Amino acid sequence: MKLLKNISMLLVAGAVTIPAFAQKNGKKAEEKPEGYVFTTIKANPVTKVKDQNRTGTCWCFAGISFLESEAIKKGAPETLDLSEMYVVSKAYTERAVKFVSLDKYMRPGPGSDFGDVFQVVKTHGLVPNEAMPGLNYGEKGHVHGELSAIVTAYASAIAENPNNKLTPAWTKGLENILAAYLGETPEKFVVDGKEYTPESYVEALGLNPDDYISLTSFTHHPFYTHFALEIPDNWRWNQSYNIPLDELIAALDNAIEQGYTVGWAADMSERSWMDNGLAIVPDVEANERSGSDQDRWLGVSRAEKEAILYNLNAPGKEKVIDQNIRQTAFENKQTTDDHAMHIYGIAKDQNGTKYYMVKNSWGEEYGDYKGHNYVSESYMKYKTINIVVNKAAVPESILNKLGIER
Repeated sequence: MKLLKNISMLLVAGAVTIPAFAQKNGKKAEEKPEGYVFTTIKANPVTKVKDQNRTGTCWCFAGISFLESEAIKKGAPETLDLSEMYVVSKAYTERAVKFVSLDKYMRPGPGSDFGDVFQVVKTHGLVPNEAMPGLNYGEKGHVHGELSAIVTAYASAIAENPNNKLTPAWTKGLENILAAYLGETPEKFVVDGKEYTPESYVEALGLNPDDYISLTSFTHHPFYTHFALEIPDNWRWNQSYNIPLDELIAALDNAIEQGYTVGWAADMSERSWMDNGLAIVPDVEANERSGSDQDRWLGVSRAEKEAILYNLNAPGKEKVIDQNIRQTAFENKQTTDDHAMHIYGIAKDQNGTKYYMVKNSWGEEYGDYKGHNYVSESYMKYKTINIVVNKAAVPESILNKLGIER
């Protein structure tokens, strides 16, 4: 039963409720569970939900969504629609070049991270989606299986160095492949009657890639230093600043409260990331003890137990996440770099538990919140790989410890 199906989307503050009773033929129907009732505390502007469809480009959809919100904060309309595939095309080329130069000691596939978006913007600029929608191959939505296979095979063949010397033609050949699928990258285009280049368009939007930093929290590196996150998709070896977990959450909360949004890379492969758009970390022991004694679990199968723990009838107690629990999950490969999304708000459920409002890139049909997610604070602490935020949104005390100037 989809208890939350009729919940309306979220950008207007207020409680989201589900009726307790239904009437039919003048008779009161069976009482329904309350479900999760969310009240918006703060929600910052985001653009419409898009669908990455069958591609490994969540990093770009989330990064572009983040930049769209940054541009909106500087005066751009909320209808702003930037091209993900322009960034993907440039990134595919640069990743293939590095793959060849490292003799295949990395993978040339589509996955990447937020730093890739900012580097492409810094080097190549941005274009509106209408200038390069990236659908030149007969599909209505993005489908990159064939393209990814071709790029991988092409780069692998070049890395074998069959001529015993690389020619200057191979990168042009790769660019032609990408253009056949995604379209030519435009040198000029018109927006609202004015002509731009990709570089001048970034300036017009008021965006500066150097304004953004990546924050993380792991104990295998010293706090208040920076390091390259040891994840396969960090192929540019982008640096993240390492801070304690409580400061990571403080930086995230401060950004939202000050009207900024945040890029989020996280693990979403476990049962606690639910198909309806809810992400929680149930406390097994606390939920076992609540309402009855532990005898209730005797003879209950694992599947039945999970159905009780991960139910949607009402919020349950969540596990308290600390620095050690988080670190252990990362080192044991229980927390991996699975998905990138865009955090834009904070809400609370009927018990006062804090959740983050997250824009996803799986289309508006995903889940019960029209393509958005509610992520509990426990889940955020547990499964975050890193966040990307405007330096202006980070508390001064944290910047000082990192030696960063606004």
